[in-house]
Amino acid sequence: MITPRIHHKKQQGVALITVMLIVAMCVVIATQMTSRLQMQMQRSTNISFNQQAYWYAMGAEAFTKRVLITAFKEDEDVTHLGQIWAQGETTYPVDFGQITGEITDLQSCLNLNALRAPLGNNNNNSGSGSGSNNAGNDNSSGDGSQNSKGSNSNAGNANGRNNKVPARLALETLLINLHIEGISQFEAESMADALTDWLDEDDRISSAGGAEDDDYASREFPYLAANNYLASINELRIIEHFTPAVIEAIKPYVCILPASDMHKININTLNAEQPELLQALLDSTPDEAQQILSARGEEGFETIDDLYTLPEFTRIKNSDSKKDQFVVDSEYFTLKASANFNNSFFAFNSVMKITNNKYIDVISRTIGRN
Repeated sequence: MITPRIHHKKQQGVALITVMLIVAMCVVIATQMTSRLQMQMQRSTNISFNQQAYWYAMGAEAFTKRVLITAFKEDEDVTHLGQIWAQGETTYPVDFGQITGEITDLQSCLNLNALRAPLGNNNNNSGSGSGSNNAGNDNSSGDGSQNSKGSNSNAGNANGRNNKVPARLALETLLINLHIEGISQFEAESMADALTDWLDEDDRISSAGGAEDDDYASREFPYLAANNYLASINELRIIEHFTPAVIEAIKPYVCILPASDMHKININTLNAEQPELLQALLDSTPDEAQQILSARGEEGFETIDDLYTLPEFTRIKNSDSKKDQFVVDSEYFTLKASANFNNSFFAFNSVMKITNNKYIDVISRTIGRN
């Protein structure tokens, strides 16, 4: 009679343990469900905040369009740093955050895509090629002959310069004028060669310092030359000869016009505190470049002839051959915008093109701080 009682107690113990295991499993499952629910709710909140930050930033783009249109209604033929768009970085408070934006003239810097344009290309200045040729001949010989085919080494060097578009000559000069450690004329020409090969349509090396598919395909992580326009300055990191130090040094002076080889620099919007670019464009001294920038006044030159007749400009050697590089109005601008909303952050760069001072097209938009 004792044995059944013991068996019954054992069954009760097993049942109790089973119930406790089931309860424990339910607690674990409930905890996981609650944690996942909280994560999903937080994720949805973050997405909502990020979306609001995005629309705040897009609002900055819409506001920029209105600012540019207003500026060019007042000054139809001139773009200068005294206009309302050129106020530097500006921050506006909004509900639960802020919007920051800065408008920059993309024709106040050297368009690296202009190295793709062949001499005589109308999109790259009609006549700029012939101007460059004259400049090269004047610098290499004093007899005035322009038909010589390299009877001596100096003539050979002149012919080398004659085959370079004005934007390339400016880049080489800029690299030297910035006094970057380890960069001489040879290194500057090699970088220009490599960039030209990266941009041109063929797979032939332009000169000794160039690089094409074979050079890049032989690397540890192989790739091919783009043979097309640059999309970003950061693309220079994968082009032969360009080092991080060089890229950082030239960043304030160069830019990218998407899918355009246009080489037209707005003299009115060049940074007066960085005369090195104008010095490179004119192949002048730093003092000559600074004098020209100082002479333009607060509202710049009203016409391009005001620049050409400036005594400081006419005194520069071969100034006539360099005229086609300059304009006094601009059609490309970039907006660097960022927005904060409830600790969510969104940033992008937007490139805009103005047509007839009436229409603005966003031709590229890059997400991120750079």
